[in-house]
Amino acid sequence: MNEKFKPCLIEGCVGNSHYTAHGAKGWCNAHYQRWAKHGSPTAGGTSRGGPLEWLRAHLGHQGEGCLFWPFSHYPSGYAQVRYKGAATKASRVMCMLAHGQPPSPELEAAHSCGKGHLGCVHPQDLRWDTPKGNCADRVEHGTENRGERQWMAKLSREDVLAIRRQAGGISHRALAKQYGVSRMTITNILNRDTWAWLE
Repeated sequence: MNEKFKPCLIEGCVGNSHYTAHGAKGWCNAHYQRWAKHGSPTAGGTSRGGPLEWLRAHLGHQGEGCLFWPFSHYPSGYAQVRYKGAATKASRVMCMLAHGQPPSPELEAAHSCGKGHLGCVHPQDLRWDTPKGNCADRVEHGTENRGERQWMAKLSREDVLAIRRQAGGISHRALAKQYGVSRMTITNILNRDTWAWLE
């Protein structure tokens, strides 16, 4: 063993307190920084493997309502966890732990509660479903990112309905100019290649 190695006094830490300016406290630099910022060497931060342990500890959760993820989230709101060296949705990992591996790799962890975008990982709210089935769930719950919810959408629901009403009396080119979109966009709307779900 390196004679200059002085283990951090925090249980389970493999850090070296010898090379830090704060070694007199017996902590590695990371624990010293937590003490300086939070008042305790173990405050703040998330221990490595902590989120996965949290999922395992909540496998048998029976509570009513959602079980919300207390750790990091994707910008979309979905719970995020590091699993097998990669960032992935915590709901997918919880679904694997609670219900086993998906029967086929394309299946997704679907939420019966409709609150996956809020970070729900309740094992009883999760099931394996096809992308189409999962999309149908999001439509039913009103959380599907389509139509004017799409970040690139130029048209609103009302615009599309108005375009369909005017279609018989005005050319596609004129409609495109009126709404600031391409002629192909108008054609796709009228052929129901896009916005097909809108009656």
